[in-house]
Amino acid sequence: MAEKIILTGDRPTGKLHVGHYVGSLKRRVELQNSGTFDKIFIMIADAQALTDNADNPAKVRDNIMEVALDYLSVGIDPVKSHIFIQSYVTELTELTFYYQNLVTVSRLQRNPTVKAEIQMRNFEASIPVGFFNYPISQAADITAFHATTVPVGEDQMPMLEQTKEIVHKFNAVYGETLTDPQILLPDNKACLRLPGTDGKAKMSKSLGNCIYLSESEADVKKKIMSMFTDPDHIRIEDPGKLEGNTVFTYLDAFCTDEHFVEYLPEYANLDELKAHYKRGGLGDVKVKKFLNNVMQEELSPIRARRKEYEQRIGDVYDILKAGSEVAKEAAAKTLSEVKHAMKIDYFDTPEFLEEQVKKYLDR
Repeated sequence: MAEKIILTGDRPTGKLHVGHYVGSLKRRVELQNSGTFDKIFIMIADAQALTDNADNPAKVRDNIMEVALDYLSVGIDPVKSHIFIQSYVTELTELTFYYQNLVTVSRLQRNPTVKAEIQMRNFEASIPVGFFNYPISQAADITAFHATTVPVGEDQMPMLEQTKEIVHKFNAVYGETLTDPQILLPDNKACLRLPGTDGKAKMSKSLGNCIYLSESEADVKKKIMSMFTDPDHIRIEDPGKLEGNTVFTYLDAFCTDEHFVEYLPEYANLDELKAHYKRGGLGDVKVKKFLNNVMQEELSPIRARRKEYEQRIGDVYDILKAGSEVAKEAAAKTLSEVKHAMKIDYFDTPEFLEEQVKKYLDR
């Protein structure tokens, strides 16, 4: 049977937030501990981060360790998962170069994720080539490890579709070589794309509407208590709306029936809380206090583990180096397979010399 392999990762442009956690990180830990996967590669995508931070490499460098600490604090186990730095695995760059010939400019322009990211970064007038090409780079990242499963958020689906197209095109032209990956979305719909605390559609470091995994208990509470709700729910007795109400979206993502037993026993579950809010008589402050209790319970052990690892930075460095070495070895094997399929492994097999000798002797 073919190996079951996971490849996933994040850009080191800042500390990771709860959107990353419910959208991907928590699921990665569950998959890691499930025992159903043979290999798990988790990438700190510094090369990809440089596509729109080329003039600020210090920002990327400074956040390598921040992301590594966040990974370890949520429960990524370096014994079970290989955490690696993308730029160290130079084979990924060469794979990207070869894959570029299989994708048209118009196809990249149609990628919804690329279009949205270009607009968000105001790149419409002048798009860096590296940034424009990053769906191809991402395909190299995934295929280099023969990943069968890629757990990501909903916004990354167009990127996975692009990868699958490259895999199909490569295999059709050069023979079956690359593995066709499958996307794995969060089970909880509220986790697909957690909104920012200000109610904006996406939690984003650049918009300043994030709750970071490493934030203090006081800072988390402050952000939750100022969170966007229903602007028309002015008085407690007013009926409230759930649609677009960020507090209830976060409760959908984080709370369980057990949380009600612990922190809000007058309700059996979230459905009862929602019903009360909709008919009126339930204030936003009470709901926010409940959400704060729920999230503090989730984040407290993460903060504690992070503090432990912060005292062992040398060990974290060794974890990154070891994981990067394993990743480099795996990617080198795939690159060799790709070059053989493309018939450009001139000095790695005797066939090229034999072909040339025969060609010129037969003249």
